Amino acid sequence: MKGFDNSFEVCHCQNVTLGEIIYTIKEEGARTLGQIQDATRAGTECRCCMFEEADTSQLKKKLYCKEILKFYTKGKE
Repeated sequence: MKGFDNSFEVCHCQNVTLGEIIYTIKEEGARTLGQIQDATRAGTECRCCMFEEADTSQLKKKLYCKEILKFYTKGKE
């Protein structure tokens, strides 16, 4: 993901980083948002980090789990 370091915190509630989500997709084979949630706990509390439509926070996220999943699984379904 251009412009984001692997240490970028995608899920503030569970302190889950971009690198952890990428690892879950690339190394553990996650192919759904539910699998990312199960493996990392990202998006299991307020859910604002899952996708833009679910982001009800005042300070909008810069990156969502759905975007990360799509980016790293494109052409692998």
